[in-house]
Amino acid sequence: MSSTIGEVVAAVWPGRPATAEPLTGGITNSNYRVEVDGAAYVVRLAGERTELLGIDRVSEVRACTLAAGLGIGPEIVHVDFQRGTFVTRFIEGRPIAVEHVGNEPFVGEIAAALRRIHAAGSIPATFDAYELVPTYRALAAGRGVAPHFDDITMLRTLERIALVRPWRPAALCHNDLLNSNLIHDGLLRIVDWEYAGMGDCFFDLANLAVNHGFTTSQEEALLGHYFGGASEPNVSALQLFKLASEAREAMWGVLQMAISTLEFDFEAYAAEHASGYFKVLDALDLDRALAAAALLD
Repeated sequence: MSSTIGEVVAAVWPGRPATAEPLTGGITNSNYRVEVDGAAYVVRLAGERTELLGIDRVSEVRACTLAAGLGIGPEIVHVDFQRGTFVTRFIEGRPIAVEHVGNEPFVGEIAAALRRIHAAGSIPATFDAYELVPTYRALAAGRGVAPHFDDITMLRTLERIALVRPWRPAALCHNDLLNSNLIHDGLLRIVDWEYAGMGDCFFDLANLAVNHGFTTSQEEALLGHYFGGASEPNVSALQLFKLASEAREAMWGVLQMAISTLEFDFEAYAAEHASGYFKVLDALDLDRALAAAALLD
């Protein structure tokens, strides 16, 4: 059952005066900033058929609860699975400029936050990019939408990566470390846990790096903060998972072309991330990276 923002406000805060204004930037759901009695909240109305994107709303609540308990995620105020609504406290912070995320002190803070999240516990959902990319492709094809990029090379390369770094549900991962999901209010906060799932820590690290255009030195700093060093196997795994991240984003855009009702150019989004994928691939000595990553435990 879908709801309007007015219906949600009336259900959560019955009889209380409230104001609501849209929050821009979301490309999966509709989001609003709601003020009630001087307090601010974020109200999310779920997008159409988001379960096809691999989103598990029950697991999202569990992941966000764990992150909030660490002081990293937002406090949950209200959840209605039937109506597809999710309400959290609004974090009064500031965004971190894309070009600053890879610099100190932010890169160290983010690495420390991810280490804590990755060890925070488990949730029912899993996040396996090797499986998600072909699944997205098949779902889009079933609705008459095909990629406008070389998806065959993309899928074959992912298959090679999976052989040397098989998927493992070892860490609680966020899996959607876009710039809009990072907020600083004196501490580093991470919001929007709907793609959270058990997976590989390298996906989060690579997702962060590729979404923020990290330089080689910034990637080495990230790995140094997280692992204590930037060994060749770690550097290679990061590059390979940058491919996995961009492949997932590109094919996610293709599936959204087929299912989303939001006013957004998902075709351009898919093309942008497919281009990012091939940029990483072209700059990489793939055979050497695969051999080095295979040395990781």
